[in-house]
Amino acid sequence: MAETANHSYAEGDSRTLAIVVYVLYLIGWPCVHLSTLGGLILAYIKRDDARGTVWESHFSNAIHTFWITLLLMIVGVPLCFVVVGIPIVVFAVVWFFYRTIKGLIRAIDHQPYL
Repeated sequence: MAETANHSYAEGDSRTLAIVVYVLYLIGWPCVHLSTLGGLILAYIKRDDARGTVWESHFSNAIHTFWITLLLMIVGVPLCFVVVGIPIVVFAVVWFFYRTIKGLIRAIDHQPYL
């Protein structure tokens, strides 16, 4: 019985931390992404603790979202000087917000990120 209670508490803790990661990601845009880096570090630390639960998908989503957005921005920003990069940067920003907000909503609803 105690093991079930600890497992339930761990899942609740993972849910809270997944929500915190998403909020840190959203706060990162006006804060020069310092909180986004904090969210990334938190996601890396807690992903192993959430292994085998629905929350693992949220931490993996946050990690993948960060790195893919960073890659798109590294490619897109220099290309903005020749106008080609503007759609890449716009896509990266919209995609980042979509994945983050979708993940936040699914975490609040106790659902895995799909």
